[in-house]
Amino acid sequence: MFRGVANLNLDTKGRMAMPSRYRDRLVETCEGRLVITVDRDGCLLVYPQPEWERIEQALMSRPNMDRQVRRLQRLLVGHATECELDGQGRILLPPPLRDYAGLDKRVVLVGQGNKFELWDEDTWVKSRDEWFKEEDETAEPSAVLESLSL
Repeated sequence: MFRGVANLNLDTKGRMAMPSRYRDRLVETCEGRLVITVDRDGCLLVYPQPEWERIEQALMSRPNMDRQVRRLQRLLVGHATECELDGQGRILLPPPLRDYAGLDKRVVLVGQGNKFELWDEDTWVKSRDEWFKEEDETAEPSAVLESLSL
């Protein structure tokens, strides 16, 4: 499980050092091989390759005559890019993906269980604050969350 928030820097070549607390696990579970793709919220999704392959297989097995399925296939699979941790534990983020997420220098890596989200720092702070505000304005939890005790 990947959890926690890490504030990181991209170098001038667009490389990001994976926090050391995740490196060993990534090497053990996927030999440092990752897949990065886009997310509709404006961030990037970073998956260990075996986890991505399960998702990709499930998505591609859906009938692509359905417009929503085809849209997700185009976006997620179409932008999916394989990368590998280098000897210093860094990953190179391809320019098209950096451009999509507006990644320049300061980024935030957010653990999400089976994957990471990678955000531009300013976008992350703004979105996070909006989500907290939305939560405060919502009087009743959704039916999905009613039974969850935090």
